[in-house]
Amino acid sequence: MTQAPQRDLRSRSFGQDYTPTPVDRFGVWLSARRMHRASGGFQGMRVADVGCGYHASFARTLIPVVRSLVLVDLSLSADLKARPAVRAIEGRLPQALEEIPTGSLDVVMCNSVVEHLWTPQDTIAELARITATGGVLLINVPSWRGKWFLELAAFRLGVSPPDEMNDHTMYYDPRDLWPLLRHAGFRPDHIRCFRHKFGLNTFAVCRKEGDG
Repeated sequence: MTQAPQRDLRSRSFGQDYTPTPVDRFGVWLSARRMHRASGGFQGMRVADVGCGYHASFARTLIPVVRSLVLVDLSLSADLKARPAVRAIEGRLPQALEEIPTGSLDVVMCNSVVEHLWTPQDTIAELARITATGGVLLINVPSWRGKWFLELAAFRLGVSPPDEMNDHTMYYDPRDLWPLLRHAGFRPDHIRCFRHKFGLNTFAVCRKEGDG
């Protein structure tokens, strides 16, 4: 069987040069449902989607309701960059986040990104910095149980891009993610870290308080 050519994911955004599979789209849909519930609603909020993907398929649905929208990824589509309501930042993490003012965002989302980072603590610290007092940081990552499913889908069944899985540096159960959130300055009583997506992912809801 001919193997698909390997893409340089360190210079590409999710969805930039291929069409997401049904497995990808289902995962995005499940994450979007969780983001909506955990945020308490995006109406009138200052929102960021960090690692949003080339087309920012979820974040672009929020444009009509949010107060402002910051999109961050290695590369973003031209139509997104042309939208007046969108601030598009292209670059690598965590450096790209340095352009965002401290405490300027009500909802910060980071979906399926941290598992690709070699130094996740640096990026999570920046995500905490840009979250406003009273705001919320939402992080979704694959769990160790999810590792089995993702690698089965990619390496055996061929229904997900194998290079996406080969780019993963870590998987996170709640006990793995919680210390990173604590070190970023969130108080334990402001951290909810739990399994979701049938235990295949770990989700964190972190409230930013002035004494955190």
